[in-house]
Amino acid sequence: MSILQREHLDDGSFGQRLGMPAELTWTQAQLDASLAELLAARPPGAVWVFGYGSLMWNPLLQVEQQVRATLHGWQRRFCMRTTAGRGTPERPGRMLSLEPGGQAQGLALRLPAATLHDELRVLWRREMVTGAYLPRWLPVVLADGSTVQAIVFVANPTHPQHEADASVAAVVPVIAGAAGAFGANTDYVHALARALAAHGLHDDYVAAICAHLP
Repeated sequence: MSILQREHLDDGSFGQRLGMPAELTWTQAQLDASLAELLAARPPGAVWVFGYGSLMWNPLLQVEQQVRATLHGWQRRFCMRTTAGRGTPERPGRMLSLEPGGQAQGLALRLPAATLHDELRVLWRREMVTGAYLPRWLPVVLADGSTVQAIVFVANPTHPQHEADASVAAVVPVIAGAAGAFGANTDYVHALARALAAHGLHDDYVAAICAHLP
């Protein structure tokens, strides 16, 4: 089992280690174009990233500040089919994204200005490896009640990896039987639940899925 490390993002080997087919992997030019498009709409002030999945426990980024935060209007859903990392083409798994509705508690990560572009390129290599997310500037409410605009990766319903049915009943049997280069799909879900608990956060959807997994 491979473990994601910063060097795999720095040297561009992430997609290969993930086991992602080359035809599904975005080129560096595509990644750079996506990042440039988002930065063209950058709001003033520091750059924050909203972590709601593995960015909570394994960000692999230089972070100047980490704060509990809430994103309103979006909710966690295992709506992304994965045939690499936590699944295979023969037995795909499900990965996490955000779909409209409800709210999501997570962590707001403030990136250092001095190395901002390098950190964002690393982030894009990690999150946009297949272009399955839509990066957006969205308001998140920090623990002190203040609001910042943060980069948030939400579901892209037009992407071929997107799954329309992300209900607990639909995803539990899929997750329970999937594994890939980064380990069992169930391990990801349990790691997410532990990360939420470690920060005093909760997600009913994640808890319901965990309750049905070994």
